Parts: sequence; structure tokens; C-alpha cells
Amino acid sequence: MANNDQELVERLLRGDARAFDAFFNEYYPKLYRFVKRRMPRDSAGAEDVAQATLCRALGSLHGYRGEAALFTWLCTLCRRELSNRWQEMKAFTPATLAEDDPEVRAALESLLADGGDPVTETNREQLRATIRAALDYLPAPYADVLEWKYVRELSVAEIAARLGRSAKATESLLTRARESFRESFQLLRGEAAGDLS
Repeated sequence: MANNDQELVERLLRGDARAFDAFFNEYYPKLYRFVKRRMPRDSAGAEDVAQATLCRALGSLHGYRGEAALFTWLCTLCRRELSNRWQEMKAFTPATLAEDDPEVRAALESLLADGGDPVTETNREQLRATIRAALDYLPAPYADVLEWKYVRELSVAEIAARLGRSAKATESLLTRARESFRESFQLLRGEAAGDLS
């Protein structure tokens, strides 16, 4: 994954327009979900912060060394952007989220690196947050197709049309997305493989 991230950054630094589209399409939805969970009552503000983070990232790409996954680096920039926003708002109290804990964040980052130990069991009140966090760390377009299928309740045919794929290829993509989500979710919940039905 790190090689793909580094390659994308190099293409962006060269001004490759397709690389920009790939960068935006993969990371804007993830950053928006990341911010929205921290600003649950301010959708417009969440959009602003996610966009500001991507703008800051594009201006700081020369500083990306590839030591962490690109999404991890973007989340660091996003936290700074949120902090600036909260300083401006003063009265805003940020939500405390499980993945902000350093141990949980380390587990999520290790998930991006194809490994890591499971996270301790989260309680029932955190279930929704755990699902969203698992979606944030899925590779594109897995999170998108799962959201379209299970949140927006689009049919396979509608998803296929959005992706420009056949229905069979879309079914296959959904299957891989569900498997990847299950692994991410299990890691966050600290469950043994196969326990999630």
C-alpha cells in the first residue's frame, strides 16, 4: 500500500490530473466521514474541513515521506484542521471517539499495513462509531459501494451503472467489500475471525 501511496503522491507532484481525480475520489469521502463523526451536527462544516484538509495536503505533498499510509497522514492534517476550527468556535466540544485513542489508532494503522493485533471489545453504544471507523479504513471503492447498497439502499444495477461495471462485476466487488469490512470490523471489535455473522 505504501508504494501505491508514494506513486500517487509522485503523480500528484507532477500535476497529473487523473491522479488528482483518484486522490479526491478516494480520500474526500473518507475524510468527510472522519470529520462528520467529530462534528455530527454540522454537515456543511464537515465538508469545509474535509475540503480544507485536501487543499492543505496538496500544498504539503512534498512533506509526505511515505513513512505512514497516505490516509493516516491525511488524518493527521485533518486533526490539525479540526483543532483550528474548534479554536475558532471556542464553544465547540469535540466528540471523544474510540479510534482517537493512540492504541486503537495504532491498530487501525496496522490494518492498513495488512497486519496487527485486535482491539479490545467496544461497548454497544460505540457500535455505530465502530462501523463508520471500519468504513473509513476500507480501500476505495469498497466503502462507497457498501454505503450505496446498505445506507442508500441502491440496487446492484444502480451501483453497476454508477461504477460503469457489469452487474456480475459489481456483485463480485460487493462481496470483496463485505469481506474487507468484516475483517476491519472484527479488528475494531477485537473479535476472532469468523465470529461476525
